[in-house]
Amino acid sequence: MTSGFGLGLRTQHYNDFLTAPQPVDWLEVISDNYMVDGGKPLTMLDRIRADYPMAMHGVSMSIGSINGLDTDYLKRLKKLEQRIEPMWVSDHLCWTGVHGRKLHDLMPLPFTQEALDVVIRNVHQAQDALQRPLVLENVSSYVEFTSSEMTEWEFLAAIHNATGAKLLLDINNIYVSAFNHGFSSKEFLNGIPIGSVQQFHLAGHQNNGDHLIDTHDHPVCDSVWTLYQQALVRFGETPTMIERDDNIPPLDELLEELDTARTVAQAILHPKVAL
Repeated sequence: MTSGFGLGLRTQHYNDFLTAPQPVDWLEVISDNYMVDGGKPLTMLDRIRADYPMAMHGVSMSIGSINGLDTDYLKRLKKLEQRIEPMWVSDHLCWTGVHGRKLHDLMPLPFTQEALDVVIRNVHQAQDALQRPLVLENVSSYVEFTSSEMTEWEFLAAIHNATGAKLLLDINNIYVSAFNHGFSSKEFLNGIPIGSVQQFHLAGHQNNGDHLIDTHDHPVCDSVWTLYQQALVRFGETPTMIERDDNIPPLDELLEELDTARTVAQAILHPKVAL
């Protein structure tokens, strides 16, 4: 299993990866962009995949759907998984629509036993279809449900313990939600079981003073780098990537951020011993 440091593959950088080797250990692709029968996206994916290991990251599984998962979606996801043989397959801990209508957003769930039972059922359905563990990412949120019966980290831990699903910790999302809701981001990390984390995301956000918006269109800020250090202390060496979804800069700028992640991880995991 590849560890190291990766980037999200974006169309703006196709030529960079096709024309010269780039200093990344792996790439993460948005599954939904390639769940098609043919065309340029798959052609590009096949060519780049020849040189870089890949992880699949979805945005439309809607693992929190009370109606269960879309079986056609799972079949198309499995077809893509068989084509590119990813290191792992991930999606978001959220719901994305109801009654067949897609909202094209990642809506948070109430942290209740009822919602937990739904997610556990759906994770089993996804894992049965994929024949591999699913990886779930924490999403950012801006309001809290009065019906919640547990913390987000307790909810995530319960999913892992019940299904064996792994977790993709988005460090920026933890920071954003902690700021917006007033909980301790370090307590969040400490509530996640050791051995449950498959991957880290690092990204930026928009600071509106009294609240933060998870935009993934800014560089990683100092506070998120600090939280990343704390995550490394708790979970050890973990595949890490820079995620940029909007205001996408030239590849060189993202590679500089990725070098910062390497430097931070090196200082935490392999500190130089003073003589």
